[in-house]
Amino acid sequence: MFLKTESAEPIYVQLAKWLEGEILSGNIKDNEKMYSQYQLADMFNINPATAAKGINILADEGILYKKRGLGMFVTMDAKDQILKKRKSQTLQQLIVELVVEARRLGVTEDELLGMIKSVNSRGTS
Repeated sequence: MFLKTESAEPIYVQLAKWLEGEILSGNIKDNEKMYSQYQLADMFNINPATAAKGINILADEGILYKKRGLGMFVTMDAKDQILKKRKSQTLQQLIVELVVEARRLGVTEDELLGMIKSVNSRGTS
């Protein structure tokens, strides 16, 4: 993954989302040690303080926990927390944007639902 420096989204937020994706995909498992800020800084060629901010977002949300002297680790229910957050925030925002755009284009609710069902039946791969 490459962080987008020209994006309006801060690099540390992009990093936190990437780490969430790694947890969701199973690349980083429950109770497993998280990358350090220095490892992430080296991986993405960013400032360690920026990497620390990304890690701290997840710690503040209870997705990571600190073991003194050992680093940050993934909580047992991290996947569930991330899924819940993404459903309630990310999907909700996408749905709002979709409905607003559909109204602008004069797409009815039934047409929109039909489009969603059509995409869903084809799959997304």
